[in-house]
Amino acid sequence: MTEPPTLERDRFSHSVLQALPIAAYTTDAEGTITFFNEAAVELMGRRPEAGRKWCIPARLFRLDGTPLAHDQCPMAIAIREARTLYGETTIAERSDGQRVHVAEYPTPLFDEGRLVGAVNMLVDITDQQEAEQANRDLARRLKQRLAERTRLAEAHIERLHRSERYFQLLVSNVTDYAIFMLDPEGQITNWNTGAERIKGYRADEIVGQHFSRFYTEEDRRLGKPAIALATALREGHYVAEGWRVRKDGGRFWASVVIDPVFDDGALVGFAKITRDVSERRQAEAALIESDELARGIIDSALDGFAQLDEAGRIVRWNPQAEAMFGWSRAEARGQVLAVLLGPPGEPERLAVELKPGVARGAKRGATRQSEMINRVGARIPVELSVSTLTVRGKSRTNVFIRDLSEKIQIEAQLRQAQKMEAVGQLTGGLAHDFNNLLQGIIGSLDLIQMQAGAGDIANVERFVQGALNSANRAAAMTHRLLAFSRRQPLDPRPVATNPLILSMAELLRRTVGESVTLTFELAPDLWLTLCDPNQLESALLNLTINARDAMPDGGNLLIRSSNMDAGAIKSDNWSEAGGGQYICIEVADEGVGMSPEVLEHAFEPFFTTKPAGRGTGLGLSMIYGFARQSNGYCDIRSEPGQGTSIRLYLPRHVAALQEKAGQADAVLHALSSDEFVLVVDDEKVVRHVVVEVLNQLGYAVLEAENADAALAAIESRGNLHMLISDIGLPGMNGRLLAEILRERQPGLKVLLMTGYAADASSATGFPAGMELIAKPFTVNALADRLRRMLGDGSDQDAIDGKA
Repeated sequence: MTEPPTLERDRFSHSVLQALPIAAYTTDAEGTITFFNEAAVELMGRRPEAGRKWCIPARLFRLDGTPLAHDQCPMAIAIREARTLYGETTIAERSDGQRVHVAEYPTPLFDEGRLVGAVNMLVDITDQQEAEQANRDLARRLKQRLAERTRLAEAHIERLHRSERYFQLLVSNVTDYAIFMLDPEGQITNWNTGAERIKGYRADEIVGQHFSRFYTEEDRRLGKPAIALATALREGHYVAEGWRVRKDGGRFWASVVIDPVFDDGALVGFAKITRDVSERRQAEAALIESDELARGIIDSALDGFAQLDEAGRIVRWNPQAEAMFGWSRAEARGQVLAVLLGPPGEPERLAVELKPGVARGAKRGATRQSEMINRVGARIPVELSVSTLTVRGKSRTNVFIRDLSEKIQIEAQLRQAQKMEAVGQLTGGLAHDFNNLLQGIIGSLDLIQMQAGAGDIANVERFVQGALNSANRAAAMTHRLLAFSRRQPLDPRPVATNPLILSMAELLRRTVGESVTLTFELAPDLWLTLCDPNQLESALLNLTINARDAMPDGGNLLIRSSNMDAGAIKSDNWSEAGGGQYICIEVADEGVGMSPEVLEHAFEPFFTTKPAGRGTGLGLSMIYGFARQSNGYCDIRSEPGQGTSIRLYLPRHVAALQEKAGQADAVLHALSSDEFVLVVDDEKVVRHVVVEVLNQLGYAVLEAENADAALAAIESRGNLHMLISDIGLPGMNGRLLAEILRERQPGLKVLLMTGYAADASSATGFPAGMELIAKPFTVNALADRLRRMLGDGSDQDAIDGKA
């Protein structure tokens, strides 16, 4: 029995909708769902319940995430208002809870002017980043659906003719795809609404025309339209992307699927589906451009850059990293960075520092200092900036590496320049002090000479003591200046800060001048600290100079010391003070103070508010660097017109101070008859003082004014027991003389003398049995050193009664 035409038409329409590769469903005039295709089931993850109205999804949401009532969905509006909606975007929730963005195209259906229902197309727009894969899947599904449609068309050819009007109604309302048919020669035979929207032609303008007019002039010359039809016929389908031309001449990037259509084995034409994917292509091009730009920035960076995978292996390596470490990109890729660049025996330490978790809790942009090795094994001080990013679910670690070698060298030079500037500022006051000290020495010696000449020696002891006091003060000041101006790295030692401050009191008072009143408030129970005492002296001197300059009309300057627990230190910028104990050295003035803007930059190198020629801007930055290198901190409190307080926090050191050398109760032993001590110094007065001390101790002494005379003199003498020599001799220096004699006589005891700071800094490289004493020294200091180096049996008081 023949089926009723309406039922037969509906079945055919459903078959056509089922063949579409996009989600589609229909409703009756009241909105009850009457049909849905398998693509809709796939999109929603379930089959709608019977009797559901308007919407296939179980739950709908607006783009802002708020729930959308079903009677307000695009399909309900299209039926209620009897109008077509284009591309209305909503969020649908799948049965597995996943939410997808869909563009809806609901269209009411009319039969002879009467609303009979509606059809809705749902386009998943969630995965635009995977559009290429989606297009391949679409092509596969289209091929399957078109083949199925072809079989349905062959089985229902007669019903196709009877349902042509309904079919045209359905196809014409698909607006997201251009769907049209070609005859075997490529002439267009029908045209839908989507084709009109995408290509710009009305059906009466384009039907009967050859489809090659959509191709560019270049593609037509290459014969690509004919190649597309031939490929579809030969392989069963044709899938491609390329430029296509609209009616107005504008170009768009198209995704094209062409399938041949057969009737009883004979080719009757081609089904062609085109989609405008220009936006996706633009996004892909922008992504490629962005990636190329990022690569260009990284490759031209002045810092080394390495990107690591989850196992710490190098996946990216820029040219600066190649230059810094000597490994080419090809050699570095795939290597574990911590093993490749970690110092010997320390890859685990470097691996920990390369983990971003180490920097968590630190403020954004935080860096850390470390040490790496290059290809030849040389150590390089570096600054690391480590961060992570996630790409397609995989973690990547970005490591920026800055070579600090030049920076450290420049900082050392700047520190030395600041020291010398401070020395220059002190020149006038020091000249005054030295003249006073020399006056005391010269005056006392003149009086001694006068008294001795007159035979009156009653007051000689008093004048001798005065001359010694002045000389000792001059020696102390000279030592302090040499230590202050010396080029040297930090040499941390246990330091009793209060005695150090008090030893500088005279120098500081001379520095600030008579218009500034200097006061000390020193805690009597101040803890020891571990730092470089020379750098601490430099910091105190710089702070005093800054305070003096801040009080041009004079005022009060306070230097205070105290003990502090970390919890009592209130600072907005020092997050490391989480525990432990510190000593605090505060320098507070009553000067002009600092504005918030100046205070913000006070620790920056070269920042200064002083006039040109009155400062380098390095003082506070060097003090801050010294504090941080000593595991401490420097803090400023200041307000305009209220003065400035600068606090230097240094960590407490619990070890006891080492006993000074020379304080042990050593005793001297008598030399045998053929043993002697050689004294070499080009300064006759100094040489005679040393010789006299040795004579009074009972030693046989040989003296010479230079190294050549010394080598000639000892050829005719007995066994040399000890060498005492100045380093700065004319010709061969004392250090070289000592090495020559120790080669002849291994184990020879050597005491070198110097008044030059650079020589003093080299004492750390002395072998056992070789020591250094700095000029000027007292007779007692020399005797103590000799007791310690030579002693094992003589009378310790031999020199004390004669000195």
